[in-house]
Amino acid sequence: MALSNKQKALIHVARTKLGFTDAEYRLILVQLAGVTSSTELDREGFNLVMGYFEWSGFAPASSRGKDYGTRPGMASFAQLELIRTLWAEYTHHAYKGEDELNKWLGRTFKVSSLRFLAFETARKAITALKVMKSRAA
Repeated sequence: MALSNKQKALIHVARTKLGFTDAEYRLILVQLAGVTSSTELDREGFNLVMGYFEWSGFAPASSRGKDYGTRPGMASFAQLELIRTLWAEYTHHAYKGEDELNKWLGRTFKVSSLRFLAFETARKAITALKVMKSRAA
């Protein structure tokens, strides 16, 4: 089965990040998957090549929530990520996006969105979510 365009793009991003020349890249494709171009790769070949790239030091970007930057007095990115994680664990990943989380923040802390969460309020939200999660267990 042919690879998707995203998979082909990922291979080329990895190749560029690792600094492989075209000749080195083609040699990797031939030795690992027996093909000369990424368009000829199947899923097994893709997994082999990506495994080699990861072994060589490539780490795909991980999905992260929105980062609102460093703002004095406001919640840090680490706090926001922890709140998102605790909420997902508490709700067992039942909700996509942050709509339900924002509704909870509005009811509980009178804040309409994570974006407007102050540093101290974020600490309170983290503590509350930890307690809610422990009670649910």
